Amino acid sequence: MTELVVPSSKTPGEDGSVVKVTPESAGWGYVGFEVLRLAAGQTAGRRAEGVEVCLVPISGRCHVATDSDEWRNIGGREGPFDGPPHALYLPPGTSYRIEAAGDLELAIASAPAERGVEPRLVRPEEIEVEVRGSGNMEREVRPILMADAPAETLLVVEVLTPNGHWSSYPPHKHDRDALPDESYLEETYYHRVKPEGGFALQRVYTDDRSLDETLVCQDGDVVLVPKGYHPVSAPPGYDLYYLNVMAGPVREWKFKNDPQHEWLF
Repeated sequence: MTELVVPSSKTPGEDGSVVKVTPESAGWGYVGFEVLRLAAGQTAGRRAEGVEVCLVPISGRCHVATDSDEWRNIGGREGPFDGPPHALYLPPGTSYRIEAAGDLELAIASAPAERGVEPRLVRPEEIEVEVRGSGNMEREVRPILMADAPAETLLVVEVLTPNGHWSSYPPHKHDRDALPDESYLEETYYHRVKPEGGFALQRVYTDDRSLDETLVCQDGDVVLVPKGYHPVSAPPGYDLYYLNVMAGPVREWKFKNDPQHEWLF
């Protein structure tokens, strides 16, 4: 079975990439994910070949240019814990060039698409931040490109989980094409931990326990969720950020709660 934790490299590659997940490397059919770290003035080029993409500056600013458009100074937050992000959606068939305007950490989410929709810049003020859960299940949710925003297959959201809290909790799953009750969606979690020396815990498990993994997530790790329930815990003293990317045959987020923990709702 594919390893569920994909760590980031401490040293960026020549193209700035520190971690990359493709459908082939993950052993699934839809979600792709990459993080670039670029120094001021450094550039990286990509082409959205058969996929639509959503660029999310985790920290820093960048300029993005295509053959027909240009967006300047996208981003600007110091880090993922410092407010909602900018994001740029680009449709399939788009060649684009990224230039860092200072030190930049940029996530690239992708999923197969035929037509996509028109390019769109999402600004922080357009993101309707939600507080979800209560007590030590409370967390901050920042929908970037969820079902109410135009796209063909991609779903993208940020979540901030305070230290000592649980997230993606009570446990839920979305691994069956059984609408209207449940949708099949592959998912990645890109974890950032504050302070950096900390860790988070994530469990990925199925009803029959044919998959049952408890994972230690370091700062910069990507966790793959091919199926099953997938709760997350932020230990005391360490706040947790994660960027979720989901995609599947239908662009709907319909999930099933773990019946053993339904009483927590």
